[in-house]
Amino acid sequence: MPYRYLLAALLCCTLAPAAVAAEPARRNVVLIIADDLGLDLGCYGNDRVQTPCLDALAKHGTRFTHAFASVSSCSPSRASLFTGLPTHASGQYGLAHAVHNQHSFANVKSLPRLLRDAGYRTGILGKVHVLPKSVYPFEVETPHGRNTFELGKKAKQFFAGGKDRPFCLVVGFHDPHRSAKGFGNEQQYPGVKETKYHPKEVRVPAYLPDRPEVREEIADYYQAVSRMDQGVGHVLDGLKQTGHADDTLVIFLSDNGIPFPGAKTTLYDPGVRLPLIVAAPGQKKRGHACHAMVSWTDVLPTILDWCGVKGPALPGRSFLPVLGQEDPKGWDVVFGSHQFHEITMYYPTRMVRTRTHKYLLNLAHPLEFPFASDLYGSKTWQGVLKRKDTTCGPRTVQALLHRPREELYDLEKDPNEVKNVAGDPAYAEVLSDLRKRLKEWQTKTKDPWVVKYQHE
Repeated sequence: MPYRYLLAALLCCTLAPAAVAAEPARRNVVLIIADDLGLDLGCYGNDRVQTPCLDALAKHGTRFTHAFASVSSCSPSRASLFTGLPTHASGQYGLAHAVHNQHSFANVKSLPRLLRDAGYRTGILGKVHVLPKSVYPFEVETPHGRNTFELGKKAKQFFAGGKDRPFCLVVGFHDPHRSAKGFGNEQQYPGVKETKYHPKEVRVPAYLPDRPEVREEIADYYQAVSRMDQGVGHVLDGLKQTGHADDTLVIFLSDNGIPFPGAKTTLYDPGVRLPLIVAAPGQKKRGHACHAMVSWTDVLPTILDWCGVKGPALPGRSFLPVLGQEDPKGWDVVFGSHQFHEITMYYPTRMVRTRTHKYLLNLAHPLEFPFASDLYGSKTWQGVLKRKDTTCGPRTVQALLHRPREELYDLEKDPNEVKNVAGDPAYAEVLSDLRKRLKEWQTKTKDPWVVKYQHE
């Protein structure tokens, strides 16, 4: 039997609930974070990429169709997951490594601190990428590379330890983030089965040009996605082998969109609309799609709700009550907040998105939009520059680089967010409403950039 089908069958057995309505005696948590993954999973409709483990998890739990990161940048997004705060409120304005070295505010209460104080054993394997450690005091912190088989072994060791306390483990995969030479496919990883793709087989997203170098990079990206998927299978199998498959809330998501122009570091949908799969013990309805609009600022409230831990007042809310629903009422808007990616990339933007429209406020719009170094050096963007293309997918290059103060998109007519209707009188009422809702959210979340309403 081919590996992917064998593993999918194993996972279906691993995750099959013995008594889905029963309350577990203890409540553990596993939060799995992919790095730079878009909606490129079989369970999200991309049949060109092999992701049997995550497809099996989706069959066992709930697949959210309208899940949104609150920012499309690694460290700020992880800070939102761990603190329940938008980046302008957590202080993790940009990346937390090397010369970038941006830190969350010292007084912020985070996931590991809140659960540790409640008696939980906390750990993070793989990518951490938030600072300072005093704000994120994980009890176990194990950096790791791209060998997803070894990462699964480390997860199993964590599950098997400290049986006197419930646990919360964060698994931070490095895949499918770009590497120095591609997507980490330059070497083999013991225990990991390579799944390679031909450029002709891939699906080029609508926001990218269909060029040979784009297809080549997407094929490499798919290979990293499949490697990450295997790692998810090993983590879930570790839960079964240690007897925790029926007492652990499993949340899988990505930190931000794929590392291509028009996605990562932007608040356009390819940058922030991401996979979210949740499987909870006691969940009565499984294998369905939930269309609630949820945000990464809702993840910490959800985990605290599951664990029965009281936390600080947060802008988000638990989505546990809607796990068994398909179209719950009152889940129809999300917000976003971006300041930096790399320290040289200042481009503060605020977003409000409903089911039908998206409004972006570019607070430093006279600046040229700054490209992340890995995106700028990619074959995709270098191809655009070398050919002196005037377009990159459906957008013009000028539209990517030079943005107006306000952008408004009718998502029903223009799902690719190409035609800015902010200046169209027909949308004046929508524009006024979203302006008001965004400013109210900024004020409520104590956004320092709200001062720009007074001075600009």
